[in-house]
Amino acid sequence: MIKNLHKAHAALLGANLIYGANFLIAKGIMPAKIGPSAFVLLRVIGAGLLFLFIKSFIKEKVDKKDFKLFILCGLLGVSANMLLFFHGLSLTSPIDASIIMTSTPVIVLILSAFILKEKITANKYIGIFIGAIGAFILIWFGKKSGGTSSFTGNLFVFLNATSYATYLVLVKPLMKKYKAITVISWIFFFGFLFVFPFGIKDLLITNFDVWNLNTFLSIAFVIIGTTFLTYLFNIYALNYVSPSVSGSYIYLQPVLSFIMVSIYAFSLGHKEYAEDINLIKIASCFLVILGVFMISKKSKTKLI
Repeated sequence: MIKNLHKAHAALLGANLIYGANFLIAKGIMPAKIGPSAFVLLRVIGAGLLFLFIKSFIKEKVDKKDFKLFILCGLLGVSANMLLFFHGLSLTSPIDASIIMTSTPVIVLILSAFILKEKITANKYIGIFIGAIGAFILIWFGKKSGGTSSFTGNLFVFLNATSYATYLVLVKPLMKKYKAITVISWIFFFGFLFVFPFGIKDLLITNFDVWNLNTFLSIAFVIIGTTFLTYLFNIYALNYVSPSVSGSYIYLQPVLSFIMVSIYAFSLGHKEYAEDINLIKIASCFLVILGVFMISKKSKTKLI
């Protein structure tokens, strides 16, 4: 049991290391080598085929009445989520994006209260307030910040976090009813249908002549690493640890992003990232993480 627990934490660490690296790796080839929508289309097709390959070994029927929810989850969890994130990331700092994404548990809690009627404790109310302040400061600061930050990019990433959080709430009944690989395979299928009209236009005007080995490796990393492996790592870990423990690993993402951007800016000569690191962003990061910590903390006082 202890051995499995260690493996679960190793899987969660691996998943979040990949997530942390993704902010910088994906941004590194957008939009110079490939547009955000085209990148998302390749990501959905590549990862979707890998999931379908695994699904081919597992036979499970889906009730027709559940397809409406599968379609909605495909729209929010794949199409809107990925398009908003990649377009936002192409316009803003990797650090800003990683900090804003840590607000996802805050949004999940709020939506769970309205949609699933889950209870909200006093600690969670405080956490929502603190986390919201941190996210607001960071999004608004992007309007005036130097470096690669931007208000529009930060807003897109926040909308992405909201879309993904809504998906996490809506997908819960499906995850309880069907095997995880069945759910994700159908969600990626419907997500592909929504992404295709946007991505194909972007892909057809992509100049493949400027692609190099780094471009192919970056795209492979996002498809195999950020999408396929991280999903499998998280599913494996959830067999041995609670969702709250799994969710707490999201704290690592802005830390890893700070480290990687610092290396890029000060060691590898990418001066455009130098202004992405400042006290306001560090303070915003602290507020968001503190907010999520308060949400995760148990309390005996329930307000609603």
